[in-house]
Amino acid sequence: MAHEHLSRLTLTAVGDLLAVVPYLFGFHPGDSLVIVGLRANTIAVAGRVDLPHRDEIPEWVDGAGPQQLTLLRNVGAIAAIIIGYGPATHVTPIIDALTSQVRDAGVTVLDALRVTDGRYYSYLCQEPDCCPVDGVPFDAVGSVAAVWAIVAGQSALPDRAALVASLAPTTGVARDAVTAATRRAQKRRITAFTAGGRAAVIRAGQKAVRETFARYAGDSVLTDDEVAWLSVLLVDTTVRDAAWLATDTDPSHMALWTDLTRRVEPALAAPPATLLALTAWRGGLGALACVALDRALAADPTYFLAQLLDRALRDGLPPTVLDGWPATDNPTPRPPGPGQK
Repeated sequence: MAHEHLSRLTLTAVGDLLAVVPYLFGFHPGDSLVIVGLRANTIAVAGRVDLPHRDEIPEWVDGAGPQQLTLLRNVGAIAAIIIGYGPATHVTPIIDALTSQVRDAGVTVLDALRVTDGRYYSYLCQEPDCCPVDGVPFDAVGSVAAVWAIVAGQSALPDRAALVASLAPTTGVARDAVTAATRRAQKRRITAFTAGGRAAVIRAGQKAVRETFARYAGDSVLTDDEVAWLSVLLVDTTVRDAAWLATDTDPSHMALWTDLTRRVEPALAAPPATLLALTAWRGGLGALACVALDRALAADPTYFLAQLLDRALRDGLPPTVLDGWPATDNPTPRPPGPGQK
């Protein structure tokens, strides 16, 4: 998914597009296949997947091709630019196969490119003046498009591994402190449940959610005990939904769920990581949302809300598919059908 600000960028040159691609994902892609969908010469959507090993290319194309077409179709893209990042031996067979699939689906392929070592090569342009056989160098950092993205508040990490590392669980003394705090919080939750049943736990959770949002709005963070207490309360879907309803694209909400995702006991990461994914998705940060969902599903592969968001992201659906959820009379939403908005 393209970031909402960058999606307004009007493309004027291939170099501009390549300079802004890292800011669409939050990192500089390497060994990747990127498809940029366009409407009226502006970015409507951008999808990225890792390149497969050479012996996996035919099977990979059969699976990734339809997925990328769904991504384009769900945003009404009428044209696309396909970009392969990596050596020609890996990129060329994939570009050839996907270009045919995209054209057969009725989408205009404006260009198909390979990016290798700071130069781009076009598979469609045969004019030596603009597309020499030894490629065209471009500036991925100092171009006007890159500067525009930075001014708009976007950043691009060196690679996807750096993005994953930004959400990795804390370690060492910090991890040990939260582990001990989580044991105390679990005992506290049992005491609350014994005294007042689930209703008491929900009330405690709603109070903790309100206090947490206020804390991060004031540029402060939770203590280890507060992190642990909120994490055990978010296990209850009603508490989780109260946090869901309170979450939007405010920068403090992104900071909140990022902090919680990193600091909670890893086994309890599914709720905060999913709420981080929701925040990132609404803000147009699809790559961050995907990494957050990986954290959530690693903690709990059956976590329904994470599964729902993962499916929506893979299909290129807009965040508006969740408008009206969670509803008080039906707190667990049903997943949208293929192509449903």
